[in-house]
Parts: sequence; C-alpha cells; structure tokens
Amino acid sequence: MTKQTFLKGAAILIVAGLITRILGFVNKIVVARIMGAEGVGLYMMAVPTLLLVITLTQLGLPVAISKLVAEADVDGDRSRVKRILVISITVTSILSIIFTASMILVAPIVSSTLLTDARAFYPLIAISPIVPIVALSSVIRGYFQGLQNMKPTAYSQVIEQIVRISFVAALTSMFLPYGVEYAAAGAMASVVLGELASLIFMITMFKKRKNFRIRKEFTSHVKGGKKTFNDLMTIALPTTGSRLIGSLSFFFEPIVVAQSLAIAGVTTVVATTQYGELAGYVIPMLLLPTFITYSLSVSLVPAISEAATVKNYRLIHHRLDQALRFALISGGVSVVLLYVFAEPIMDLVYNAPTVASYLKIMAPFSLFLYFQGPLQATLQALNLAKAAMVNSLIGAFVKTAAIFILASRPELGIMGAALAIVIGFLLVTLLHFATLVKTISFTLHVRDFIKILSTMLISGIIGTFVWNSLDSTYSLLWQTIISILFTAAIYLSLVISLKLIHLNELRKLPILKKWL
Repeated sequence: MTKQTFLKGAAILIVAGLITRILGFVNKIVVARIMGAEGVGLYMMAVPTLLLVITLTQLGLPVAISKLVAEADVDGDRSRVKRILVISITVTSILSIIFTASMILVAPIVSSTLLTDARAFYPLIAISPIVPIVALSSVIRGYFQGLQNMKPTAYSQVIEQIVRISFVAALTSMFLPYGVEYAAAGAMASVVLGELASLIFMITMFKKRKNFRIRKEFTSHVKGGKKTFNDLMTIALPTTGSRLIGSLSFFFEPIVVAQSLAIAGVTTVVATTQYGELAGYVIPMLLLPTFITYSLSVSLVPAISEAATVKNYRLIHHRLDQALRFALISGGVSVVLLYVFAEPIMDLVYNAPTVASYLKIMAPFSLFLYFQGPLQATLQALNLAKAAMVNSLIGAFVKTAAIFILASRPELGIMGAALAIVIGFLLVTLLHFATLVKTISFTLHVRDFIKILSTMLISGIIGTFVWNSLDSTYSLLWQTIISILFTAAIYLSLVISLKLIHLNELRKLPILKKWL
C-alpha cells in the first residue's frame, strides 16, 4: 500500500479539499439562491443536531483508528490492524442504529420546542439516514489515514461533493413549491446521496487495498478484542469528549440564538432568517481556508504519533511548526480578501451586501480558528486528548453564555451572536497553544508571525487602493475579480520573497517535484 510523507499526504488532501470546497461553495450558492435566507436558516438549524448524533456514533474512533493503525504499521502487526477494524466497525454499527432511531424520535421536540420553528422537523428527518453511512465511512478513512495513504480520503471527498451538487438543485427546486421546509429537506437528501456515493467508493478501495479478510473469524476477533477495545477507548473517549463538547455547543447554538433573539423582541421568521445569514452565509466564508488546516491536521496525527513512539521530539516540533506556518499563510490571505472585499463578495455570492458587516468583524479573528485544527490534532497524537476536551469545554461554555448575554440585547441582536462565536474559537485556540507550550515547550517563530502580519497589512492596503482606483465602467463582478486577483498576487509574491515557504518543502510536493 502506498504510504505518503507528511507533506505529500497533506498536499493530496489539500488539493482534494480545494476541489471539494469549491464544489461545496457552489452548492451553498445554489441552495441560497433557490431557498433564500429563510430556507438556509432551516437547513442550518438541522445541521447541528446531525453533527451531534454523528459525533456520538463515531465515538472519536477515526482519530483512535488512525493513531493505533499507524503504531501497528510501524511494528508490522497486521493482526492488530484487523482487530482494530473489527472492533471499530462493531461499535459504530451498534451506535448508529441506536442514535439514528433516537434522532427520528426526538425530531418533533427538537424542532418545535428547542429551535422554536416546527418546520425544522422536515430537514431533520431527511438527514437521519446519513448517520450509519458516515459512521462506516469514517472507520475506513481512519484505517487509510493510519497507513498515511491519503488518496482514498481525497477521492471520496471529491466524489461526495460531485454527487451532492448533481442532485441539490433538482431536489430543492422540486420540493420548493410545497414550502421552504420541504426544499430544505431536499437539500439534506442530496447530502445523504453524496455521502452514500463516497461510502461505496471507500468500501471498493478498502476491498482492493487490504491484505487480509475482514469477515474471516470476525466473531472471534470481537470476543477476544477486549484489549483492543480498551486501547481504542483510551484515545477515543477523550477525543469524543472534545468533539462532543463542540457538537453540543453547535447543537445549542441555534437554540440559544433563537431564544435570545426572542428575548430581544425578534420574531421567529426573522430570527430564522438572521441565523441563516450568519450560519449559512458568513460562517462558510470564514471556513473557506479550513480545508488546508483540516488536511494538515489529518496528516499530523499519524506523523506525530510515529515521532512520539520513537521519542523524536525535534521532529514533533518541526511538523507542528510546518503545519502552523502553512495555516497562517493560507488563513492570512483569506482574512485580507474577506475583510477588504466583504461587501462585494456577499453581494455577488448571496445578493446580501448588508451581511458584510458580520464578515468584517469576524474575519480578522478567524486566524485563531485556522490554528485550532493543527493544535488539537497534535494534542490528540500526543495522548493529550483529555486536555483538549477541557479546553473545548471552557470555550463552549464561554461562547454559549456570551451568545445569550449579547444576542438578547436589542441593540446587538444577531451581531451579538457573531461576537460570541469569535470569543469562543479565540479562547479555545489560546488554551490549546498554552497546553502545548506547557507540555512540550513549543514556541512560535515570532519572526514568521510578524512577516505574515506585515504581508497581510501591505496587501490589504494595496487591494483597497486597487479597488478604489478601478474605473466605474467596470461591472461589480469584474471590479471584484480584478481586485482580488491583484491582492492575492501581491500577497503571494510577498510570502515568497520573505521566504515564508521554503524551497525544500515545495520539492516534497508531488505537483512541484519535477520542476524544483
């Protein structure tokens, strides 16, 4: 089986992530244009419940599988790899049945009572079949990632988005005449179909690449897998705790926002629309660069686990430094573009220029969000998942409390929720960093940080000048495209000239290896 280096594996996932993020972004635009902010609000109200159920079903096993398979692969222990998969599949299968049924049963209560909008029932029901699909798919992904073979994960992500975008316009348009809630359910159905196609591909790749029969002596592996189960749970439960806290926080987010806006005197329909603008329009913009940080995080877990196994702390520091530097570079250009061109971007993409005020306030602080993934992945790889869980708990509590305090004030409203979300991810990132500093004495290269901030400031000023200098005869679309391309080019040239990306790192990337 092909095994990639940290940078090569991350590069494969980044390319796939770029493709899927572009396709996913197109998908969001289609959904927003067809259903409007109100429909997007109903769609986004159902998503936190889904993520909570998936978190409970996965039980943190993908990270545990990746780490343990990486360790077993170092020792050449194929039997242990099989036991890890058998136990993981058994656990996730049982949990997926339990939580899918629970999700269907509690959907009426969640939609009408907690979310204060009974129409959210339909997207909740439509998305419920995805739970067992994602559960099984995550086990197989964890296996491939543990072997540091990122290609199956990358291909499956692209397939999932292609299938989803192929169905979303047809299904939302088909059900829209029956009501916006049915259109939101149609959008959810397209997500299910995409994940199903991804799972079929993953199963096909697994059967093709595995060097053992998973069904042979399956029952005996389950009965004799107590130690493997304990090993998985040692890593999975703290990891689940951290993710569960995040999922619970996300689950309560629309509930607390809806209740807080009600206290502020905002009606149910308006509250749903405003939450749709924040969660469906602004947050996806801020999350655009996270396909890079996610790819780095996925590759970090097995890479740092291997380094920790042989006590190579110098390599651990090097890998984390690389990941954070790439996260800073990719996040920096996003912050500049989203802040400087917030209004034309929101106008062109969603026909909602007034929502740009949320984006301009949240964008500068999103740099902390881009750091969070690599920091948490490192904590998990170093068996510090419990510390990551505590950090996430503190951040979730503070964020939820801040939403209630700020969003319930009539003069702030939904802007208060935006500020509270910023406070949440800023706090968690700082706590993760403090934990690593205390544990492995990790330090940031301040010089690189100053270089990036200077690059952001210079390219932002030049971008603003270009935007204001363009002749008014240009259409809004071309004025925005020219300004963004020019600003990005200035940013990239400064990154290269300041040597924030090293030549030896570029040589390790598959796409550039032949030319460098």
